[in-house]
Amino acid sequence: MSKIFTPLKKTSTVLFACFALQFSVFINHSLAQAPTLIYDTIIRTGLSSPVDIVNAGDGTNRLFIVEQGGRIKILSGGALLPGNFLEIPDSLSTGGERGLLSAAFHPDYENNRYFFVYYTNTSGDITITRFQTQAGDPNAADEATGVVLLRIPKPFSNHNGGRLLFGPDGKLYFATGDGGSGGDPNNFAQNGNSLLGKMIRLDVDDFSTPPYYAIPADNPYVADPLVRDEIFAIGLRNPFRWSFDRLTNEVWIADVGQGAWEEINNRSFATSGGINYGWRCYEGNAAYNTAGCLPPGNYISPIFNYPHNFATGGFSVTGGHVYRGVEFPALFGYYICADYVSANTWLIITDGLSGWIVTQQAGLPGSIAGFGEAENGAMYAVGLNGYIYKIRINVVLPVTLKLFTAKAFNSYNEIKWETVNEFNIAMYEVEFSTDALNYQKAGTVNAINNGNENKYSFQHPVADFTKLFYRLKITENSGRITYSAIALLTKKPDNNVRIYPMPLTEDRCTIISERPIERVILYNIEGSEIFTRNMNNVSGTINISLPHLQNGVYIIKLKIKDEFINQKILVQH
Repeated sequence: MSKIFTPLKKTSTVLFACFALQFSVFINHSLAQAPTLIYDTIIRTGLSSPVDIVNAGDGTNRLFIVEQGGRIKILSGGALLPGNFLEIPDSLSTGGERGLLSAAFHPDYENNRYFFVYYTNTSGDITITRFQTQAGDPNAADEATGVVLLRIPKPFSNHNGGRLLFGPDGKLYFATGDGGSGGDPNNFAQNGNSLLGKMIRLDVDDFSTPPYYAIPADNPYVADPLVRDEIFAIGLRNPFRWSFDRLTNEVWIADVGQGAWEEINNRSFATSGGINYGWRCYEGNAAYNTAGCLPPGNYISPIFNYPHNFATGGFSVTGGHVYRGVEFPALFGYYICADYVSANTWLIITDGLSGWIVTQQAGLPGSIAGFGEAENGAMYAVGLNGYIYKIRINVVLPVTLKLFTAKAFNSYNEIKWETVNEFNIAMYEVEFSTDALNYQKAGTVNAINNGNENKYSFQHPVADFTKLFYRLKITENSGRITYSAIALLTKKPDNNVRIYPMPLTEDRCTIISERPIERVILYNIEGSEIFTRNMNNVSGTINISLPHLQNGVYIIKLKIKDEFINQKILVQH
């Protein structure tokens, strides 16, 4: 059965300051209309049969485009860099569903320069190989460093699966197809002695000793003599594209169907190991070949499946990601997948209880072979026709935001925005969050309602944080509410010392320091010392009782070894 490459012939076819007032924003998606997706074409030429798009997680914001023919190219600053990052066409078998299918970068790639690729070798075996980039050139792989970790022989050319991902536990995961043909004639997916039709989990941190991987001690089948130790989950048909939710770590698997149904599976990360997804016993929720199978309750059912037709379904599912970017708040939390043949796209989101809301959208580009995420959470798609798309939504605000920024200062963050076409706006509420999910109100600014240019500035008192998300809640005179895009603000804590809560509402505070503190001194804003205490070089979490302080700004000075660390604090009783 062809997955994406010959679809019409296929036979199978997601410690911060304390505040007195806190609330969470909960969107009832069962009442809200799903956003409308738009695929913006950002690359039209220069690529041949791209099948995967990944980032390196190294802070460079580069995207790596995997071409089926054996090359990886780099997209940086919106343009393809000249030359190839990796070029291994002579190591592959190609045609149909074979070729170079995926790449993944080690979690410590920024330091060790290791990355991994998934391809079918000249014998047709599924092959996992590790490379390093050149020491002096991060845009070029050193092909001489290539070492093969694993080869998995298979009898047919199709059903190669094909995506590598590192999990939140730092282990390497990949999902294999069932070996090919149609109907899994060898029943490999249910055979524990075969690595075909499985999710595999490896520890790849051994960089010097063959086979350059180890079996994680907590792999679910290590004590089962009937199942190979590398196996993490069983019963997959052709999971060509799957993903982790970068916020919740949930596992999403799109499994290509046989002749009737395409399916989407979802599991929490904690419950994603040691399970059986059911193929070939079941295709979607329908029985397929139950000879020798257990009762249905022993298998995991998909959360969504669609039939083989052009109107409400398709013929070859391409799995995507849960959108966790900051650019389009209305899209946050939606899982996006598409059908390669029919070009239908689906948005799937939890209903907040125990079910799912599924919305179909037609009229988007077809031939989507894969989806990927940038480091900032922006979502992209690759078309086998050589196109690269950025996923966005149709956003209409009651006012045009020319600028929306956040900047950190010593004791506060400054939020600025500029507008035009501002009419009938009641107010702007500045909201912030530590996780881009639960938002709190920082303050309110009344609207100017000048149709020309308007400039706003708001100061949010925050002395210490590592990452904050800001957005504007825009309330019209009619009561209608819309939200701006999200501004992400990051700040590295000074010298690993934190003081909270902020602002202080009582005559005490807590200091967290990894380094021993010798003395604490408190000054008022005029520079007069009003409190001092010797701490005898204690570290960790330190509770400090303070004299009664009037509302206002103070300076706290911490003596640590031979240096002093100064930090402003705000008192608001």
